Amino acid sequence: MSRIKRLSQRLANQIAAGEVVERPASVVKELLENSLDAGAGRVQVDIEQGGGKLIRVRDDGGGIHKDDMALALSRHATSKIGGLKDLEAIASLGFRGEALASISSVSRLSMTSNADSSGWQVQVEGAEMEARLSPAAHARGTTVEVRDLFFNTPARKKFLRTEKTEFNRIEDVVKRLALSRFDVGFSLNHNGRNIHTLLPAEGDAERRRRVGLVCGPAFVDNSVAVMREAAGLRLWGWVSLPTFSRSQADLQYFYVNGRSIRDKVVTHAVKQAYSDVLYHGRHPAYVLYLELAAAGVDVNVHPTKHEVRFRDSRMVHDFLYSTLHRALADVTPADVMAGDGAATAPGDSSDGDAAQQPHLSLRGGYPYPAGGALAGGGHYPDASAIPAGYPPGHTAGSPYPAAGPALQQHIQDQVAAYERLQAAPDAEIPPLGYAIAQLHGVYILAQNEQGLIIVDMHAAHERITYERMKAARQHERLKMQPLLVPLSLAVSQAEADAAEAQQGVLRGFGLEIERAAAESVIVRQIPTLLREGNVEQLVRDVLSDIMEFGNSERIKSHQDELLSTMACHGSVRANRQLSIPEMNALLRDMEATEHSGQCNHGRPTWVYQSMAQLDKLFMRGQ
Repeated sequence: MSRIKRLSQRLANQIAAGEVVERPASVVKELLENSLDAGAGRVQVDIEQGGGKLIRVRDDGGGIHKDDMALALSRHATSKIGGLKDLEAIASLGFRGEALASISSVSRLSMTSNADSSGWQVQVEGAEMEARLSPAAHARGTTVEVRDLFFNTPARKKFLRTEKTEFNRIEDVVKRLALSRFDVGFSLNHNGRNIHTLLPAEGDAERRRRVGLVCGPAFVDNSVAVMREAAGLRLWGWVSLPTFSRSQADLQYFYVNGRSIRDKVVTHAVKQAYSDVLYHGRHPAYVLYLELAAAGVDVNVHPTKHEVRFRDSRMVHDFLYSTLHRALADVTPADVMAGDGAATAPGDSSDGDAAQQPHLSLRGGYPYPAGGALAGGGHYPDASAIPAGYPPGHTAGSPYPAAGPALQQHIQDQVAAYERLQAAPDAEIPPLGYAIAQLHGVYILAQNEQGLIIVDMHAAHERITYERMKAARQHERLKMQPLLVPLSLAVSQAEADAAEAQQGVLRGFGLEIERAAAESVIVRQIPTLLREGNVEQLVRDVLSDIMEFGNSERIKSHQDELLSTMACHGSVRANRQLSIPEMNALLRDMEATEHSGQCNHGRPTWVYQSMAQLDKLFMRGQ
C-alpha cells in the first residue's frame, strides 16, 4: 500500500457528495430544507431536463450575509449548531454543513442572496476555483442555481435514470416537504410548465385540501383524523380506512418534528395497528406527524437524515400503536356514511323525485307485509307469532342467532324498533338501515336513508364473533360449553402431543381437549360463542395453528390469529337462509362492533351505493 496522505479538499468534497448528492432529487431536498430553515414563506422550484440541466430554488427567507456567502460553500460550515449541546437537541432540518459544499463540487453552482438591503452573488464550478463574489439584484431571500449536475463526474451521471423518472423523484421530495410545512407556499415547474402551486394552508379545511392535492382526493375521502397527546408525545394527522389500501407502500408520509423520516419502529407500529383489518399483501396510507422534545430523538444517525433514533423507542412504538389502533377501532358505519354523504348526499340526483319513490322509502311500511310470503318462499311472521324457544323466523339449525332467551329477546327488540320507526316518521334510521332481502344465501340487501347497503353476512358475522371472543378473553370471561356427547378425534401423534403439552393454553381459548391415546384426543368443552360451528374442523385447525406457533409464549403472542381461526368456524356460513329479523339483528350488531367494516382477513364486510350512484348506473335523468 502507498503511504498515508491527506486528501485534497476537492476530492474530499466529491467523496462527501457521494453520500449527500445521490441524484437531482437529493439536491432539491437539501436546498429546500435550507430555505425552510431560513424562515421562507414561499419557495419556488424550477427544474429543467429532470434536474440534470438545471435546478433552481428561490425563497423569501432571511437570506445570507454578504461576508458569509463564500463561507457557506465550505465543508462543515453552518449557522444551525454551535456546540455539543445544540447537536443533542437539533431543531432544524439541516445542520451538517456539507450540502452546499458537496453540491458545488459536482456542478456549476451560483447562489444569490439578500439578507439586508443589497444582493450579492457567489459562483463556483466544481470546487476547482475560488468562489467569485459580486453584487447582484435580488429581493430579500436566496436563490440557488445548480447547473450541469455531475458534469465533472461522468461515471455518476451514467447512473441517472430517464428524465421522467428523475423528475418524479423530485416531485416526491417537494410533496413530502409541502406536507411538512402547511404554512409555506410551494411552486414546482418543469421545463417551463407549472406542475404544482400549493398556497399556504392555515386552517383545517385548507390543510385537508393540500393533503388532497398531494395524496389525491380519494385519500381524504377515505381517511380518519387522528389527534392524541400523552407522555410528552403528540400525534396528529390522517390514516386511511382499511378498505382504502394500496398494493405498494407509496402513500405513506411520517414526520418527526417536521422532518420526513422512514423508521422501522414507526413502520412496525403502524403495521400492528392495521394487522386485524388489512387484507394480506396490502399497505395502509397515512400522513402522520409526531411531535416530541428535540432531546428525545437523535436525527444525526444517517448522512441523508432519512432515519432517526428515538431515545425511548418502546414508548414511541406503544404510543403510535395504541393511538392508531383506537382510531381505527372507533370508526363506525355511521362515520363512514357521514364521510361519504358529503360526496353523495341523499337525494342529490338529477331526478329530484328519485330519493322519494314510495317503494324505496324506509318509512312506507314493512318491506314485506307482516305474515306474508317472501319472494324466496320463506315466511316473515308477526312478532306475536314467534315459535316457542326460537327467535322470529328462526328454524332449528339456523346459524344466526342461536336459539336462547337472550338472543330471542335481541331479535324481538329489533322487530319492535322497526315497528316504532313506522309510527314515528322523523325517527332516526340506523346507518346500515334495515334488511329487505337475502341474495343467493350470501349477501344481505338493506336500505338506509342514502341508498343501498350490501353486506357479506359471513364476513360480517366473523368479525362480530372475533371481537366478542377477544373482549371475553381479555377480561377472562370466555365461557365454555360442555358437549352433550364428548367428541373423539383421530389425529397425528404430533397433534396429540401438542394438545397434551398446551392443554392449559387451550383452556384459555375455551377449549377442553384431553389426550385419549397416542393418536387420539377427546373434545369435552368448546367456547359458547362457537357452539353452532363445526367442532371437528375447529379443533383440527386450532391444533394446526398451535403446532405452527410452537411454545406457549409464541402462542400467546399470536393469540389474535388463533382467535381469528376459531371465529371463522363460529360464523354464519354461505347459503344459509336468514329471516328478515335475523338479518336486522346482524346489521345492528355490526353497528356496535369495532372494526366491523372488515372481516378478520381484511376483506370488506359491506359496501354502499347511494341513490345518486344508482341513478347514474341506470342513466336516470340523463
